[in-house]
Amino acid sequence: MTTALHRSRTRARGFSLLEILVAFAIMAIALGMLYRVMGNNARQAGQLTGQERAMVLAQSLLAAYQMAPPDGIQATGDTAGYAWEVRSAPYPTPANANARASRLHELQITVNWVDGTAPRSYALTTLRPERLPQAGGRQ
Repeated sequence: MTTALHRSRTRARGFSLLEILVAFAIMAIALGMLYRVMGNNARQAGQLTGQERAMVLAQSLLAAYQMAPPDGIQATGDTAGYAWEVRSAPYPTPANANARASRLHELQITVNWVDGTAPRSYALTTLRPERLPQAGGRQ
């Protein structure tokens, strides 16, 4: 009986090599998953920053075009690594058939950029009134 008591006390004193190896394996898997999650969060934060800049650029371009000329808008440019394009075309509505009514143009702004190796794009579309010709034939 003293031998069985002595064996249980010996086992209770520490961990076996197998238990330590299993604990290290579990810890390594947990740290690997944590590392992957943290890296993914940093990558997504960078993507959101790029998208936010593209949105601000698109909104700035939208503010620059309050009215569209009768022949539409065709403009492109490159700003701080973001390529942009502004296009407009008459928007088909019953009001456009009336010569006295203000005509509408669909204005589309597209901003393209590269995030690492992945191409990204952001588009904004709205309607703008057509600029009426001024007296004397000037626009």
